Amino acid sequence: MQDYKKIDYSRNKDVVLRYIPGHFITPHSHVNYYMDLSDMKARQREARATGEEMAEPYFVSTAVDTVLCLEDMEVVGAYLANKLTKAGVLSKNAHQTIYVVAPEYDTTGQVVFRENTQHMVKNKNVIILTASVTTGSALTKAIEAVNYFGGSIVGVSAIFSAASKVMGMPIHALYTTRDLPDYHSYPTDNCPLCQAKVHVDALCNGFGFSSL
Repeated sequence: MQDYKKIDYSRNKDVVLRYIPGHFITPHSHVNYYMDLSDMKARQREARATGEEMAEPYFVSTAVDTVLCLEDMEVVGAYLANKLTKAGVLSKNAHQTIYVVAPEYDTTGQVVFRENTQHMVKNKNVIILTASVTTGSALTKAIEAVNYFGGSIVGVSAIFSAASKVMGMPIHALYTTRDLPDYHSYPTDNCPLCQAKVHVDALCNGFGFSSL
């Protein structure tokens, strides 16, 4: 597997996209880059910078009540919520602060909310926050779950996204394929890397990777 490469974010030196070229298998596709977002999600300074940059599209929102964090994005989500609060974005919540919540998944991979967290979604204005979007399958499940549990989605944000929309909803992404124009995602049953017998470097998902 090759060494890490990086792309600095134009507006903030503490927001850095690290990636590795190679052949990687995700739950829904094969890709030629692995996005290592671990430090952006867990290192305090980078998580804060990332969350604050991701908050900007919502400064003109009428209200944000909940940030639903996928792929271990709770730390970033907390900084995003804090930035929105400081910027004066309103919340309909009685306590005038924003919920930051992560979903649970059932055995089929569907997003669920138990009774003690359903009030954080029902009748709330929800931002869905995720680390990366490739095929949009995981994000689609989250959108469907928020709708099912009675929430209203006011935005979808990702650190990196190969898609511009999911289910008709625009994705606000810090990095896109404009930053990595040779990024590719392939169907698992029609991967040119596999057809060329290129070694698989790792299995990966939103939580990390395991080398093969």
